[in-house]
Amino acid sequence: MGYTDRSQILEVIIIALRKKGVTIPENVLGDLKAARVLLKVMSVSQKDLGETAPKIEEYLGSVEAYLITEAQKHFVPEKVDEWLRLLEQATIDECGCTQFELDKPNGETRFMTGVPPDQKWIRIEPLPSLPLEKLEELATQTNLNFREEPTGQLTVYGQPEDIKIFVKKMAVLTNKIT
Repeated sequence: MGYTDRSQILEVIIIALRKKGVTIPENVLGDLKAARVLLKVMSVSQKDLGETAPKIEEYLGSVEAYLITEAQKHFVPEKVDEWLRLLEQATIDECGCTQFELDKPNGETRFMTGVPPDQKWIRIEPLPSLPLEKLEELATQTNLNFREEPTGQLTVYGQPEDIKIFVKKMAVLTNKIT
């Protein structure tokens, strides 16, 4: 998942709102279209990544803010929460994280040595814009524990709410720096 998946989730929300009779403003639809055009530009030309990614984030963030606000007025909280979960997963993937769920679909528990069973964890590949030291500092500020893996990745673990905050901060930093 990533920007493309996020735009598709937003499109699903638009369709659901339209079925409820909600009119979506042209500027919201225009922002989604602009984000998709920039996604195509970014896929063709990697050298514009530093300028393109923040604009995509800006457009998608604007569309997401409007749609979630409207969805909360017209749908049950469980449906809105599901969309938010999907959008959050897409955001996690945008910033280069790999999230491993504690519960596998077949019922097995994914065990990570050294991580308490009641805590969530993610493994992050450091980026040039977010080196290991910056990730460690961010984890500390967010009340999370971390350890460097032999592969050079960083495993960050703690309470699920803190992991979410950490991922959002990473996404913001990545978009500001790129």
